[in-house]
Amino acid sequence: MRQTDSVRSNRKAIFNLTLTALFAAFTAAGTFISIPLPFSPVPIVLQNLFAMLSGLVLGPVPGSGAVALYLVAGAIGLPVFAGASGGPVHLIGPTGGFLFGYLLSAFTAGLIAGKPCTGKKSPLWRLILASAAGMLIVYVPGVIRLKFALDSDWAGALAAGFFPFLIGDLIKTVSAVIIAARLRPLLAERLGETGEIFRSSNV
Repeated sequence: MRQTDSVRSNRKAIFNLTLTALFAAFTAAGTFISIPLPFSPVPIVLQNLFAMLSGLVLGPVPGSGAVALYLVAGAIGLPVFAGASGGPVHLIGPTGGFLFGYLLSAFTAGLIAGKPCTGKKSPLWRLILASAAGMLIVYVPGVIRLKFALDSDWAGALAAGFFPFLIGDLIKTVSAVIIAARLRPLLAERLGETGEIFRSSNV
């Protein structure tokens, strides 16, 4: 019995780590779509979508862990940041606030959505709220850092790092809700007994 429990626990840990690495890879893959804007140092990217999905699908801790792994990979020089670039300079540059915002996004979205659980379906309104909050919170550290990096006022910072992205982020938010609504029950169902890893009293 103890051996069975040990095997089951190991399976949970391995699966959890695999999912964390997988979503970190998804976030890194978003670097291949990066559209620069002539009036802003902030490009149009997909990383914010994948970062938020990490939290929506995995929950707050594994989700933010996936984004943290992505940030570490970029900090050590792997070309996973926008424009297939890397290095610690990006974390303190004009767009560094947005990178740390991805971490907040995954945690916030996961905290609101809760972890997927076998036999329990997350209400659509909860996924919508989690997705919207996860997308918007990226801009808190992002715009603040941009303001000081550009030596601009708040209006200028918002014009360069917030308003131009609203329509695109609305589309990403809707997409995230649709994807998460499909992935969460499938993931919990496929886990079978290991679905215990996702049980949460707030789902």
